[in-house]
Amino acid sequence: MNNKYKRIIYYEMPKKHADLKIRWQYDNVKQSEFFRLLTKAYLDQDERIVAILSEYKEKNSIQNKTKRKKIQKTYEKKREVETKFALKNDEVESIFDLLEKEHPDL
Repeated sequence: MNNKYKRIIYYEMPKKHADLKIRWQYDNVKQSEFFRLLTKAYLDQDERIVAILSEYKEKNSIQNKTKRKKIQKTYEKKREVETKFALKNDEVESIFDLLEKEHPDL
């Protein structure tokens, strides 16, 4: 693999690893496809992933309640703006790309 890709590794219990392999095979999904899918959903702030992460943080006392609420409000505001202006993440990126081309000094 060339240098433009980075490897992401984590360790898991053998039973969970075996269960994952079985599920991937059942769903006819490769391991790399699965993790790329989840990574994209996480970075795109897919509301399903956001909800799962929020629940996880609350359950495991990650971040304080005030910080979690602030993040949730920011997320909701982002969704409002996207809806109000009918923008999706890739469209917002396109706008920033155009601005960057027009004004490279910014």
